[in-house]
Amino acid sequence: MAPFRFMDCAVTTLALGKSAQNLREFRDRMAEVPPQSISHHFYEALLRPVFDDPEYRNDFAVWARRQLHDNLLAERLGAIDPMEFESLETLRQEVVDIIEDRLAEATFVPWAAPGHEFHFQRSQMIVLDTGLSAATPGDLAARVPRLSTGSIFYHFVEGRRRPPLKADDFSVWLADWGPEFEAAREAIVAIDYHLWSLTEMRALIGWALHRLPRDSGGRTHAAHGGPPGADGRDDVAAAAPGDPGREVRR
Repeated sequence: MAPFRFMDCAVTTLALGKSAQNLREFRDRMAEVPPQSISHHFYEALLRPVFDDPEYRNDFAVWARRQLHDNLLAERLGAIDPMEFESLETLRQEVVDIIEDRLAEATFVPWAAPGHEFHFQRSQMIVLDTGLSAATPGDLAARVPRLSTGSIFYHFVEGRRRPPLKADDFSVWLADWGPEFEAAREAIVAIDYHLWSLTEMRALIGWALHRLPRDSGGRTHAAHGGPPGADGRDDVAAAAPGDPGREVRR
């Protein structure tokens, strides 16, 4: 069995020079920005050091609530799960449709105050090989509580977007270890990234790995007193197989 290779990732953000101050402009810009901008505003917000609005997991919903003060629009945009869409173009169309429906309902076009426009951006992901690995499921369980949030994003969130499997790297690797690891694998698959921060996801994945059999490569889940990662530690980076669509640094 090939070991699980731990990767980390970071993103560089680039401005597109496109902005919107009201909802009509927002709709028009949304229809013309590159797909990478749609991806950035739905996914990469999770990687920012501070995420202080857990009710909404994408930048569009946050701006609608904070700057347009349109709670109904924010709720509709915040309810979108981008993983449910086959492509970024179909995701874009869903956002545009929601905006157009809201414009048809509203008695006036919502405006943001000067200085609080929505600025469209895109990002480039850089994947880093940490040189760390796990030879057994027990090793994986021991590593998870110390993974960086970049590692969790790459393996758990980005993995679900990566063709052809579109599944997180942890559960894919555990599937090759046989049916006795199925309970842990299913518990990881059941975690909805849309509901949690990366730190919370790390703790939930660690807790799911408590379902490993007692003998999992010399380690047991009994060694962990509580949900792994519950202390919010973020001191060790880690991750999985290289992605040819990403830049990898060693």
